[in-house]
Amino acid sequence: MSHHIVVVGAGYAGLVAAKRVAGRLRHTDVTVTLINAVDRFVERVRLHQVAAGRHPQYLPLRDLLDGTRVDLLVARVTSIDATARTVHVDRAPHAVGYDTLVYALGSRAHVDAVPGAAEHAHTLAEPDRADRLHRHLARLPSGAGIAVVGGGLTGLEAATELAETRPDLQVALYTGAEPGARLSPRARRHLRRALDQLRVTVHAGTSVTEVRRDAVVDADGRSFATDAVIWTAGFRAPALAAEAGFATEEDGRMTVDRTLRSVSHPEVYAVGDAAAGHTVDAAITRMSCQTAMPMGRQVADVIAARLTGREPRPVRIRYAFTNISLGRRDGIVQFTRPDDSPRASVLTGRTAAVFKEAVVRGTVLAVRGTGPLVPVRRPRPRT
Repeated sequence: MSHHIVVVGAGYAGLVAAKRVAGRLRHTDVTVTLINAVDRFVERVRLHQVAAGRHPQYLPLRDLLDGTRVDLLVARVTSIDATARTVHVDRAPHAVGYDTLVYALGSRAHVDAVPGAAEHAHTLAEPDRADRLHRHLARLPSGAGIAVVGGGLTGLEAATELAETRPDLQVALYTGAEPGARLSPRARRHLRRALDQLRVTVHAGTSVTEVRRDAVVDADGRSFATDAVIWTAGFRAPALAAEAGFATEEDGRMTVDRTLRSVSHPEVYAVGDAAAGHTVDAAITRMSCQTAMPMGRQVADVIAARLTGREPRPVRIRYAFTNISLGRRDGIVQFTRPDDSPRASVLTGRTAAVFKEAVVRGTVLAVRGTGPLVPVRRPRPRT
């Protein structure tokens, strides 16, 4: 009997999963449908560059899927009926049934925990939001203040990119911990020097508890005036999984077993930022492109194995390095152990910037199907 695999979300994990599983099962009676809200692949790791006025290449999904036997449906997922095994979307055909579902809807900026953040802060999790932020920044006069809230990778890259692109603005970084706390001492020293050279004011140990139209307020009640707030303090998975009745974690990510299979619905898998996957030391994976693409590759192998009567191998995500761009000419590459703890080895400066750009371009090769992560072949013509 035919089997229908539906993948929702065409980010790094979902696109890789759809293409690879279609390639693995190309000689079987399996169909694959990929559902995505827009018709292009979004390089999310470049959205801070979009906010600064740089525009990445346009990557139509239909071109990336050419020859893969993956059917594309451009529509926004509105709900999932787990009992009927149906995905509901906002345009025709409005409902898509599945035998196997791969949930890859990524993550969103977590703006609900702090009053005023949803109303007044800009975010960098979606391309339209990054475009909106760019337009807002373009209208700001010289000397205007920018508050970047959150000292994680997104916050650091946003602050340094904007400070380099718009040296006439006063960029301030608000973070509850020391920036780069997970880095090695050498990497932290370089990061601090880079922030100083770009004249980014760092408010370490400052927890923002309220966002206003023209200010941010910390836990001590201090108010810091600003002309724009960029919120990068945490991400959450969409609520669709929990609303459908799938087992989820507190941050909305789907709870999965060692094969990325839902612990509550065995016909459902989750990958990328939407999945609480497992690392080699049994910790929960962090939201990252570095984990998303291996998840997409491995879940395709798991599904292909089960549909062809084989026992899949457990999925364990290993880390290799952490990339941080500090503008276009500087960066940090922190090499890590498989459990994501930092090694002593670090690349900095121009070398690190070139290294990260090569990695980012490599992800595009992978989703095109010409890179090492997705060995998808064109189907042979039938005779």
